Amino acid sequence: MNIIGRRKLWFTISLILIVPGCISLALWGLKPGIDFKGGQEMELSGPQDQAKVRVVFVSEGARDVTVTTAGSANLLVRYRESEKDPKGSEARIKSTLQSKGYTQIAYSSVGPSVSRDITQKALLSVLLASLAIVLYIAFAFRNAPPPVSPLSFGVATIVALLHDALLLIGVFSLLGHFAGVEIDSLFVTAVLTVIGFSVHDTIVVFDRVRENLRRYNKPFEEVVNMSINETLARSLNTSITVILTLTALLLFGGQSIRLFVLALLIGIISGTYSSIFNASPLLVVWNNFQLKRKK
Repeated sequence: MNIIGRRKLWFTISLILIVPGCISLALWGLKPGIDFKGGQEMELSGPQDQAKVRVVFVSEGARDVTVTTAGSANLLVRYRESEKDPKGSEARIKSTLQSKGYTQIAYSSVGPSVSRDITQKALLSVLLASLAIVLYIAFAFRNAPPPVSPLSFGVATIVALLHDALLLIGVFSLLGHFAGVEIDSLFVTAVLTVIGFSVHDTIVVFDRVRENLRRYNKPFEEVVNMSINETLARSLNTSITVILTLTALLLFGGQSIRLFVLALLIGIISGTYSSIFNASPLLVVWNNFQLKRKK
């Protein structure tokens, strides 16, 4: 397969996938859950009537109320308490729910100060992980033979990584605006996991590129294309195994992890695509750019 020769097509497909999410991020951003903006979470057992439960909370002044199923017999309610009478409305909500046949199973509350700390740590963890990846790849490929430099491997990996992160975050921005999907601390975990998977898959291809540069005296573009084809089956087989597992969890897993699994599924598919069709072609683009500069 002449993957490198069609690199403009692969880059165009990536832009088509990423641009709508980027526009959504610019216009609406992400919809933060209680982990980031503060709020309450209550798990209830009783009749599976989400509309009835939501009416109880809204009638008492609760804000940003979302009701979802938790397992096969419970309901999970996320909300922000009433600004006027938080303690009184909370007591009335519990009393009304009890009169309608609902029993409180679990309750948790996250304050705004805790949420602010979680947000800062989430952003810091993503930035530190990205920086560590760049430094690691530059060090790991420091002895790469010409015509490539260690920096080119690092830059290509980060671009592929940003591709996967932007696609995932953009999709959840669209879901947040049109479907009310909120992000929580598990979403940050999913983003970091996707970053790690993307880098792992990319390094496998890059390592084969380095080996083939030492083994064959061929044009750089041909060596890169050969390396992709040699690792293509391994990359696809690994990814398909993970995708099948995640699909099963998405279909049959609990409600509490469904969005986390969906984020992983989107990220793994994107990471597989970017490591094959973006990262390695970017090496060729980088090399061609450096050759033009030297002329």
